[in-house]
Amino acid sequence: MSIKIPIETSARHIHLSERDFHQLFGNDAQLHNIKSLSQPGQYLCQERVTVTGPKGSFESMAVLGPFRSETQVELSLTDTRKIGIPGEIRQSGDTTDTPGCTLSGPCGQITIPSGVIVAKRHIHMTPANAVALKVQDNDEVFVLTKSYGRALIYADVVVRVSWDYRLAMHVDTDEANAFSSDKDPYGVIVRFFDRNYNTDKWIEDVLSGINR
Repeated sequence: MSIKIPIETSARHIHLSERDFHQLFGNDAQLHNIKSLSQPGQYLCQERVTVTGPKGSFESMAVLGPFRSETQVELSLTDTRKIGIPGEIRQSGDTTDTPGCTLSGPCGQITIPSGVIVAKRHIHMTPANAVALKVQDNDEVFVLTKSYGRALIYADVVVRVSWDYRLAMHVDTDEANAFSSDKDPYGVIVRFFDRNYNTDKWIEDVLSGINR
């Protein structure tokens, strides 16, 4: 038996370090929480930032709190192409050797040398959820979406496990637009193998006539 996993769309947004925040909004500025998000302790802020790349900008990008140890900009692949930044698909926090961009706020402008990512699709869950679903932190799973005429099976979905999480799968706007769903989209983990299996290897096997 599986568990119904809510699917939430994560639109473009930015997590700021406290230092970068004050450079953009002033030394006495504070984050203003205007809406709590699904993951405990995470919230949408009143503050907005302009993100600029070589080919364009996104104005009024949402800032999410609380502060992070380093600034991270999360875009879809379509977003990165629009402003001319290479699309690096990474897990949140893995920003080594990623592209940078220019950030503008009401009190200043900074250029970050790295930190722009396309977030790898992932599921937040508690340890209790992980036990029930027989998965572990950093496993990669397949998720079948509930849809009407455009159902998808998402591969390479990273499992993230912590007591600080609430069960939810996060996809970006490109991924969310790829399947037609109702107001409460959800998916279930499906298993094609008894363990993690590289999808590129699976394709090679199929092309070679090996059906697992």
